[in-house]
Amino acid sequence: MLIGIPKIISPELLKILMEMGHSDEIVLADGNFPGASHARRLVRCDGHGIPELLDAILTLFPLDAYVEKPAALMQVTPGDTVETPIWEEYRQIAQQRTGIREPFVEMERFSFYERAKQAYAIVATGESALYANVILKKGVVKQ
Repeated sequence: MLIGIPKIISPELLKILMEMGHSDEIVLADGNFPGASHARRLVRCDGHGIPELLDAILTLFPLDAYVEKPAALMQVTPGDTVETPIWEEYRQIAQQRTGIREPFVEMERFSFYERAKQAYAIVATGESALYANVILKKGVVKQ
């Protein structure tokens, strides 16, 4: 055990976050995301929701301040009637943890998949909300 590390952050996930450098990206993937087939490195966080993981990760992980939108959401497919209230949770968490009011860009589904394939790692979660996937771009630690 360590002091100050949120309990939801597994040793494997902590190692991945530590290995990542400036501009590397990590995907927090919902339960429907094809993580195993898209990942260079796959971290399993089954049973956990993305809001809880996002909150924990952003206590340790700086978002990239050198880009306009350091995070991405998978855009709802045109014609799909799915609501995305989880995005508001993400915005509140990001603003509380980073001070960034609107860090998210919305990406078309297949563009999101292609970007995810280039990510340093994909975190497979048990999140059941649809369109809950999020990509985070790592910034620099200025302390």
